[in-house]
Amino acid sequence: MKSWKGSRGESMKHVLLVGNGFVGKCAAEMFRMNGWRVTTVNRTGMADEHADVGSENSLQKLKNRIEKPTHVVHCASASGGGVETYQQVYLDGCCNLAELFPSIPILFTSSTSVYPQTDGTCVDENSLTVLDRETGKILLEAEAAILKSNGIVARLAGIYGNGRSYLLKKFLSGEASMEEGGERILNHIHQWDAASAIVHLLDRADARGEIYNVCDSSPKSQIETYRELARIFEKPLPPSASRKLNSKRGWSHKAVSNAKLVSTGWRPKYESFTEAAAEVSLTL
Repeated sequence: MKSWKGSRGESMKHVLLVGNGFVGKCAAEMFRMNGWRVTTVNRTGMADEHADVGSENSLQKLKNRIEKPTHVVHCASASGGGVETYQQVYLDGCCNLAELFPSIPILFTSSTSVYPQTDGTCVDENSLTVLDRETGKILLEAEAAILKSNGIVARLAGIYGNGRSYLLKKFLSGEASMEEGGERILNHIHQWDAASAIVHLLDRADARGEIYNVCDSSPKSQIETYRELARIFEKPLPPSASRKLNSKRGWSHKAVSNAKLVSTGWRPKYESFTEAAAEVSLTL
């Protein structure tokens, strides 16, 4: 296989990026902009290679036909699936990658949904993550597999960006509602900020074996968010409704802190969801 070299003859960093979706595409572009070689992998759809991260045999075949990566990112999504899909994509996927690429830094994009707090408290990477939901337990097991291999866990908040924002779409269409008084805190991250955090963390040796919350710097309550959106778009506030307690990721009420990630030198371009709302609205 061809040996890839940089402009000065040094070996080029080569990231195997598993999951070429909403965030993965942005991360792949950012890695390339920073001089990395990128091999994107999806089970189906547009990517450089196709493989099933939940199948050790499929990943072994992939490993045999590509140049050895220097880094790996697991940002594949369960795509709304249930417990079995979570098991295959997240836990089996992380275990397979750790087994097949030992000693290679792996970054796994987990979720801030692992924090179950419902009292509006501020949570960081050391906060309680005891969960009753099976899907949450699987995410924590997947994280443990990555940390055991000295990899990096990036817990992403609610992702939005160009062409995607459930909250903003509902608000602009007049279908949105606030849960009771709107006190519940919302935590967000723009797709490009999520991608920049992935590139930033994977390139840092001191990030290995660590967990980082990837979210913007200004979590806002529902009422604060909708008041800002009402001002920006000159629309009325949504009506109140009962709490939505049947979410697959569970109902929570907490402010997620990004202080640990910020302390490494990373900064989000969009400090809050409402700061990006006008721009995102043009793509919906």
